[in-house]
Amino acid sequence: MFTLQKKRKGKPVAASAIENRRVFLSWSQMGPHDLFFGGKVLQSIDHHAMEVAMKHAEQKCQVISIDFIRFFSPARREDILVCHSSVNHVWNCYLEVGIKVIAEDFRLLEQKEILSAYFLFQAIDENNLPTEVPLVVPETAEEQRRFAAAEKRRALRDKSLTIL
Repeated sequence: MFTLQKKRKGKPVAASAIENRRVFLSWSQMGPHDLFFGGKVLQSIDHHAMEVAMKHAEQKCQVISIDFIRFFSPARREDILVCHSSVNHVWNCYLEVGIKVIAEDFRLLEQKEILSAYFLFQAIDENNLPTEVPLVVPETAEEQRRFAAAEKRRALRDKSLTIL
C-alpha cells in the first residue's frame, strides 16, 4: 500500500536570493578604533535573511535559530558592507537561509569577508501555525553544494537537540 502525497511546487534559489545588497550601519554602532560591533552587523542582516525567507515562503516566517555564525574580519568605518543571502534548503515548514557579508574598501579596491551565518526560519500561517513552504531547487553547482551542506548542518542541529 502507498499513499499519494500532494505535489509540492519548487522555486529556484535565485527567485528569492539577495545579491549585492548594501548593509547600512550608523556610526553610533561603532566601538573603539572605528570598528563596528559584530552584534550590530548581525542584527542588521537579520532583516535581509527574513526578507529572503518570506519571499521564498510567500508568507510570514519567524526565526528559530541562528547557527554557525563566523566572524572573519572586523568591519571598519571606511568599509562598504554588502550582503549576499539565499535559501539553502527547505524541510516542510522550515527554511535555512545562508548569509554572507563582504566589506569593500573603495579606496584600496579590496574585498574581505566579514561574516557568514545560517538562519533557520519557520513559515507560519495567519493563525501562527507552522505551514509547508515550496521546495527549493538548487540549479548551479554552488547552490547544490550549499544544499548538501545544509543537510549536514541539519543533522548536527538534530544531534545537538537530542543531547539536551
